[in-house]
Amino acid sequence: MTGQRIDGKQVSEDIREGLKNEVAELAARGIQPGLAVVLVGEDPASKVYVGSKAKACEQLGYYSEVHRMPKDTSQADLLSMIDRLNKDARIHGILVQLPLPKHMDEKSVIDAISPAKDVDGFHPESVGNLVIGDDSLLPCTPAGVIELIKRTGHEIRGKHAVVVGRSNIVGKPVAMLLLREDATVTVCHSRTKNMQEITRQADILVVATGRANMITRDYVKPGAIVIDVGINRLDTGKLAGDVDYNDVVDTAGYITPVPGGVGPMTITMLMKNTLKAAKALNPMS
Repeated sequence: MTGQRIDGKQVSEDIREGLKNEVAELAARGIQPGLAVVLVGEDPASKVYVGSKAKACEQLGYYSEVHRMPKDTSQADLLSMIDRLNKDARIHGILVQLPLPKHMDEKSVIDAISPAKDVDGFHPESVGNLVIGDDSLLPCTPAGVIELIKRTGHEIRGKHAVVVGRSNIVGKPVAMLLLREDATVTVCHSRTKNMQEITRQADILVVATGRANMITRDYVKPGAIVIDVGINRLDTGKLAGDVDYNDVVDTAGYITPVPGGVGPMTITMLMKNTLKAAKALNPMS
């Protein structure tokens, strides 16, 4: 039996349709959600992402600013830009596109963003709230992963979820969100022994390692929900996930493709965060 493909593009479109109604409600109060994206340097992948974010804002009726700064911009100038955006009432969400040039301290830059406008969910206060379960703006890719799992119609509560990868951007936050949904969570990483033995116990397997086609059917429990967060460009120029889709699809119960799985969800959850921030910064009187 072939696993069911989880269509991230379709789920993303469904969520955006719902967001349009909320944008219209805010518009009736004279409020337009505003997102500012700051891009330092000329990283090609970052430029593509920034373009996609601006396009999503346009489609949903958000106010959008893109601030392109040269690669040799000083850290002081970048922090000054963030400070200005923190104080700008039109801007509800601030996103500094990573990675930053090597002469900049990423942590200082993230720390400078107001937690109320931290639509990436990377600020220490946002991360702390995520861990203790308080309301906060959630990191976009992990939030998208949870949404895709839920869209299969299977309950997360009580399931054994295994996360492969422990990055601050995906692995750790997705493990926290799965705990919040009452899953039993195991995190595997590059130093894990008997990884195959552990992943084969997973009812839900989330993979974010940055290693193309690392997970084959030998790592997957029959019928498992498999979420592939990886996106890798092969020598052939084609994109591949961290999961070998063709090898795993007949074993998994549900599986995300690459591209077209988690990718579209990331920008949609960013749009959702910006709307949430706009509401929080403009509460109903």
